[in-house]
Amino acid sequence: MALAACAKNENSPASPSGASSSSAAASGSASASAAPVPIKVFSIQESGIDLTTNKFSKFIEDKFNIKFDWQLNPSDGAKEKRQISLASGDYPDAYILPSYIDHFSQADLLKYGKQGVIVPLNDLIDQYGPNIKAAMEAHPDLKQYITAPDGNIYGLVSYTQCFHCSYPNKMWVNTKWMKQLGIQPPKTTEEFKAMLEAFKTKDPNGNGKQDEVPLSGSIEDFGVRVVPYLMNGFVYDDDRNYLNLKDGKVVSAAITPEWKEGLAYIKSLYDEKLIDPGAFTQNAEAFKKIGENGDAQILGAGAGMHPAIFVNIDKGNRFSADYDALPPLTGPHGSLATHDGGGVDPGAKFVITNKASKEAQVALIKMVDYMFTPEGQTNGASGMEGIDWEKPGPDDVALDESIKAQFKPIPATEGEAPRNAGWSGVAHFYQPKEYRDSFVSATDIYDSAGYERRLYQATLEYQGHEPKELFPLWSLWIDPSLTDEASILQTNLKNYIERSELQFITGNLDLNKDWDSYVKGLKDLKLDRYLEILQQAYDKAAK
Repeated sequence: MALAACAKNENSPASPSGASSSSAAASGSASASAAPVPIKVFSIQESGIDLTTNKFSKFIEDKFNIKFDWQLNPSDGAKEKRQISLASGDYPDAYILPSYIDHFSQADLLKYGKQGVIVPLNDLIDQYGPNIKAAMEAHPDLKQYITAPDGNIYGLVSYTQCFHCSYPNKMWVNTKWMKQLGIQPPKTTEEFKAMLEAFKTKDPNGNGKQDEVPLSGSIEDFGVRVVPYLMNGFVYDDDRNYLNLKDGKVVSAAITPEWKEGLAYIKSLYDEKLIDPGAFTQNAEAFKKIGENGDAQILGAGAGMHPAIFVNIDKGNRFSADYDALPPLTGPHGSLATHDGGGVDPGAKFVITNKASKEAQVALIKMVDYMFTPEGQTNGASGMEGIDWEKPGPDDVALDESIKAQFKPIPATEGEAPRNAGWSGVAHFYQPKEYRDSFVSATDIYDSAGYERRLYQATLEYQGHEPKELFPLWSLWIDPSLTDEASILQTNLKNYIERSELQFITGNLDLNKDWDSYVKGLKDLKLDRYLEILQQAYDKAAK
């Protein structure tokens, strides 16, 4: 995905608290006569990027006297392969994984840190990470994210204060069809249903067939599930663990009468064939085949953090400008928007294991410290200067028009081969909001060069619709003695809620006859115990 729009992304101008890329270079440059340090790294193979031949990989190898041995995995299945490698004992010196594909959860960090598989980074950062230290001083929440209850830093998070990512569950509606059919933008859940009915029955693509797909999505974690946007008119849906905060107490949204009412509404859409059944089973690739259908445009509305998930946005695209974000709907019990507190996904994208030699550990932390500078982060995530970005001119406008532009992306030309000059999400380490806002973005939001501004403006429609109280699961560390228990409970409850949700929507469970049994099932899975553990962590953090 583009830097502007991956599941978790960011970019920033000034060096953290005055730390500079030159300081990283000073700490990172290696003796030309020393043999390169061999380092085995587990990562992913993303489209258009080959880390083994990548220009930024070569740059890093030369700068820090490293010789990479990449263990690359396709995005699908990367999580399972990571777990297998750890379980087998045949694991690498380091893991570097984008959070939107897979990363180490907080429970993982505590588990493998306690086992000694993952080495604490505290001393390495103190000695060789001036820019990481400066970032923690500039953003105290970063230190909170990465410091375990025992005081150790077992890994580094992707600190990406992505504005549009922090409101992931958006709805993108075909406004061209709306204009053709004389439909005003729906403001309520019932008006939204009426719009979908019109998309289904009134042949907005004009081909004489009833082939339109009124609403679709997919099943990944970047805002593509259709339920949260729809549920948020009834009760707050965090699209992760279904937790609400009421007067300082954590509760489950999934056992409330409002949740049941929301399921009934969504079931009505499903029963009338207004929701694509594939939205509950397909991946983003299949979703995009609907958005980019070859014979005729067939998609009326798509769930997603951004529209490039389901339509092409490159120059010459067919459908991108047809889709605009629809603000949160007003339902019987509110008009809410899913918000994750800033786009930072807790856990760690980067860890060093006990297989790494001392030389490898030092080289790795110096490498990452470089990516905590504006130059290093941009070369890593966006691509190398002069290839994928350049310094702005006097007429270039930053995403935040009130600040000076610092980085100007160099757009790809039609038919150009992949530049393979950056690591994309693999390199997302330190992208605070002020960094992202300093990137040049075209003022035409439907031009591919203005895509980030389009997402920024769309997200303003969702800002402020989050509940006044949010349960900050993303920033809480569970007591280490309870981590395993909490992790098992979390997985079991989440799977049960989502499985039951789908069964209620599709009619395999009856909302009237089976609701009480469903609630009992959650109690049997120890929902109350899980909430008790979370409340303890919340109360401790609030002190």
